[in-house]
Amino acid sequence: MKEITVTVNGVEHTLEVDPRLLLVHLIRENLSLTGTHIGCDTSNCGACTILLDGKSIKSCTVFAVQVNGKNIATVEGLAADGLHPLQEGFKETHGLHCGFCTPGMLMRAVELLEKNPNPTEEEIRWGISGNLCRCTGYNNIVRAIQYAAAKMRGDELPVTDPEFV
Repeated sequence: MKEITVTVNGVEHTLEVDPRLLLVHLIRENLSLTGTHIGCDTSNCGACTILLDGKSIKSCTVFAVQVNGKNIATVEGLAADGLHPLQEGFKETHGLHCGFCTPGMLMRAVELLEKNPNPTEEEIRWGISGNLCRCTGYNNIVRAIQYAAAKMRGDELPVTDPEFV
């Protein structure tokens, strides 16, 4: 067993972990933050995406001992002061169906919008390309990210097309 200290959503945790424990399991089982999903266990789907020191990573590809002394943000940390603009965007534009991929998409989009507050549709599609959604066809996910980007910039929000949603 190895002792690690990690800050998750602003709260510091010191834990004894097996060196073979994956970060996704530390988050879900040791910290009871179940918003981070396990989809494929092979890093293909992106459902387990979190932010590690501000960079989006797939937490099924990292051992918990590798994050000793680091900062992690999970989907639970987004709604600290009400819905994050991305969460609102997913709600308003129907950017989710089953919701399984949504936490990973949200975390990936957080990093995308921090780096580029005004992404084009192509940049959004490229930015989320490592996260798979089997339900939506991505159009509403892209619209959700555009909605959030506009809100975060203080621009007029895109009109929701009632025939499309």
